[in-house]
Amino acid sequence: MTFVTSDSPAQPNDGAGGNTPAADPETAAPVLAVLDEPRDGIPLVVNTPGGLERAAEAIAAGSGPAGVDAERASGFRYGQRAFLVQIRREGAGTWLIDPEPFGDLGMINEALAGVEWILHAATQDLPCLRELGMNPDKLFDTELAARLAGLPRVGLAAVIESMLGFTLAKEHSAADWSTRPLPEPWLRYAALDVEVLPELRTALIAKLEEDGKLGYAEEEFEALRTAPPAAPRTDPWRRTSGLHQIRDRRQLAAARELWLEREQLAAKRDVAPGRLIPDSAIVAAARAMPATVPQLLAVNGFHGRAAKREAPRWLRCIAAASQLTDLPPLHVATNAPPPPRVWAEKDPAAAARLQTARPRLAALAERLNLPVENLLTPDYLRRLAWRPPAPVTEESLAAELAGLGARRWQVQLAAPVLAEAFLHPEPLAERKNGGRDAAAGG
Repeated sequence: MTFVTSDSPAQPNDGAGGNTPAADPETAAPVLAVLDEPRDGIPLVVNTPGGLERAAEAIAAGSGPAGVDAERASGFRYGQRAFLVQIRREGAGTWLIDPEPFGDLGMINEALAGVEWILHAATQDLPCLRELGMNPDKLFDTELAARLAGLPRVGLAAVIESMLGFTLAKEHSAADWSTRPLPEPWLRYAALDVEVLPELRTALIAKLEEDGKLGYAEEEFEALRTAPPAAPRTDPWRRTSGLHQIRDRRQLAAARELWLEREQLAAKRDVAPGRLIPDSAIVAAARAMPATVPQLLAVNGFHGRAAKREAPRWLRCIAAASQLTDLPPLHVATNAPPPPRVWAEKDPAAAARLQTARPRLAALAERLNLPVENLLTPDYLRRLAWRPPAPVTEESLAAELAGLGARRWQVQLAAPVLAEAFLHPEPLAERKNGGRDAAAGG
């Protein structure tokens, strides 16, 4: 499905364009057309104050909801800032905006005041958009809507295929979007990402209304839109991949010093930390505790001229850790329940509650045709099963769920199931290999 291109961001037309997909003569399965060209052509990238003003004026003069997307340079640049913002709105066409020349995109945010934004997987894009001063007044997340609608695949191309009957050419999603100038194929991809979001929203609304789940979706969208920014992580270095391999506190201190130095250097150079040294190299160096350049360069992950040039930097981190007297603990205390695999030994009653509630919630989710994790966040279930309120009633469980952050529709559906499961738990099932609780795993 190739649309006729034009040289400017002309007005969008109605419908998905193209002909009705033909049937495969042998299998009778539909041969889906591919949306591989923006229907209005590839827009020019807005990167001047005058261009930004024109974009804001056009977007404000448009009608209906706006499809919004952002492209980052994950794995290439430091952080998760947006390097391209795409917006499409009826009557305004598609606009591709380079945010780098501007301090923020508050002008675009004002143009979208009161307008519903359509994003796919909004949790990925909202943080970087908010860094640019862009905050939606109303939100529709096509990925989340697809999950609630029970679609088996929820990637953008798959949802478009399921709901609109054609496929979307998806490439360059992992590209370095900080590249300037952006190649034309990348711009084509970026424009296609918002090309049919308004039509997709309409189709998903119809599906959710038909299934009686539009209200669920609206509660989810509003909770997502109004969620506060994530709090800074405590000891973010502890998320280093492979850190569990370290069993010595001094080695753990070395890993921390290496991680902090890498983070500072990555921010200064505006590169992804993993491009300096990977997590695996941090863990390997911390375990080996090398004291000389040759010893460090013999560690996996430290190779090449760049590693040799920066070797003294990393050795200083390891040496500093060797002199510390206040070493970090191997494990940090948490208020989260222990892993369910040990519940049968630590608290058999809690294990029985969890074992009983899980399949009942899964059965309810199956009847509703939605993923069980969307019916109730697994962490909420584990917390309540481990330490339920006293006394256990539908009302007390509903209050606990609301306090944890469950939406009203989730509380109304899950609380009765949990109350029955917790008040009348089934006996623990025993494993064939020795009697531990089968449901205490996972």
